[in-house]
Amino acid sequence: MKAFLRLMTGICIGFVLVFPLSLSAAYPERAITYTIPFNPGGESDVTARLQEPHLEEILGVSVNVTHKPGGGGAVAWSEFQRTAQPDGYWVVGCNIPHIIGQPALRKNAGYETDGMKVVMWFHFTPNVLVVSKDSKYKTLKDFIDDAGKNPYAFTVGGSGTYSANHLDTLRLNKAAGIELTYVPYTGTGPVIPALMGGHLKAAMSYSMVSVQYKDKFRTLAVASEERVPAMPDVPTFKEQGYDIIGGAYRGIAVPLGTPQAVVDRLADAFTKANQKITAKQEDLGFIMTYATGDQAKVLVDKMKMAYGDVLENIKRKQKQ
Repeated sequence: MKAFLRLMTGICIGFVLVFPLSLSAAYPERAITYTIPFNPGGESDVTARLQEPHLEEILGVSVNVTHKPGGGGAVAWSEFQRTAQPDGYWVVGCNIPHIIGQPALRKNAGYETDGMKVVMWFHFTPNVLVVSKDSKYKTLKDFIDDAGKNPYAFTVGGSGTYSANHLDTLRLNKAAGIELTYVPYTGTGPVIPALMGGHLKAAMSYSMVSVQYKDKFRTLAVASEERVPAMPDVPTFKEQGYDIIGGAYRGIAVPLGTPQAVVDRLADAFTKANQKITAKQEDLGFIMTYATGDQAKVLVDKMKMAYGDVLENIKRKQKQ
């Protein structure tokens, strides 16, 4: 009898150990939901639409791109961390510094920076300051000189609160000694018609907007180390005397506890998909970046340090 019990115990333990592995090995067996935390039409959406057919070919299942805008991404990330199952069938687009700034500065962000497993970061878009083509501002100096004479009167639209757009608007305020009024939108998509319609003085957006709307907007500066190849005539903030380098890194995440074999499968699929769309992404002003595994976490930690000063400054003002 004891021998029988030992045998059954061994079988049960083996089943527990092997069964999750067998699920991971079979992954994926059904459609995957890929949630974009912003409106259609923005950088995350454009990239997901380019990735979608390649992901389906690589993974052998449907990949359904959905949108859940709100709170600069916080609505989607909050729901994802609360309800997503760790099985790899629901993945979410994620952005830094959004997932760093929002939990650090909002008491009710609804999610934590480390509350999801980042699979990979796949590209970077530097911030750009853009005005409409018919704006009187031809250069960054023109814009800053006038803004300095009119504190809080210059409205600058951007995607979300405590996002890359927001934080670099605050950086510009500090560096130039001006007071721009930042207006948050639920994504890049709605910022574009707002600027076109004259509802904003300018927008702090991303390089893709400069490239796609070069006939509608004038780009005064780009927040990159060097000029972006897709927009070689646009000077950097640094060239113009302001040490502002920043923008959004984009990638995907899964729930904590997702089997490593599933994480690895997704990382491989997204890497291959992005390699297939590199030319299209670069033509749109994206800078391809591949950070998986430990390097994905290293990038988050690096950006926490990079935005440390501006986050601390905001915290001090919140306490006043």
